[in-house]
Amino acid sequence: MNFADAIAECGLIAILRGVKTSDVIAVGEALHDAGIRVAEIPLNSPYPFISIEKMSAHFQGKLIVGAGTVLSLQDVNMLKTHKGQISVSPDCNEAVIRRAIEVGLVPLPGVFTPTEAFAANRFGASHLKLFPAEAASPVTVKAWRAVLPKHVCIYAVGGITPNNMQSWIDAGAAGFGIGSNIYKPGFTADDVSKNAREFGTAWRALKR
Repeated sequence: MNFADAIAECGLIAILRGVKTSDVIAVGEALHDAGIRVAEIPLNSPYPFISIEKMSAHFQGKLIVGAGTVLSLQDVNMLKTHKGQISVSPDCNEAVIRRAIEVGLVPLPGVFTPTEAFAANRFGASHLKLFPAEAASPVTVKAWRAVLPKHVCIYAVGGITPNNMQSWIDAGAAGFGIGSNIYKPGFTADDVSKNAREFGTAWRALKR
């Protein structure tokens, strides 16, 4: 499974900020059982690269796993070494985007303006993270979609719930990054399962 296949199956990226290495397998199973196929472990989590490598090895062919808060070339290199597949950033850094592509990772840079969105695409990124989405609106996506190349995908990240996904999809969003509404430190695998199933059910209903 590659990122394109995974995100086509379900356009949700679970952001596991703060997840412990000891919990990643159980949390990953909960996500997979709910139909989610992409997980991101931000680098300000405990021992993130160990968690990424552990999760990638266990779910090979079942989940796409990568890092969030990727800010430097060293982060990208470490992510590649530890078997990550996607490189998610809160900003639009040309060097980080180009290095991710160079080593075979899928970059998902953070953008908030049309200028940043076009720049990220020129640097080689075709998957863009609109962040923080709660400070924008579906109108933003609709306007961007009118001018961005058709192959560029926009993912809204921040403030997304099962109840507000429809307006973003109608505007042209390709999917969503979901953080604390699916996982935050202290959540059990059962908590994650419940939350992920609510999002998965809502996603499938939207795509019928």
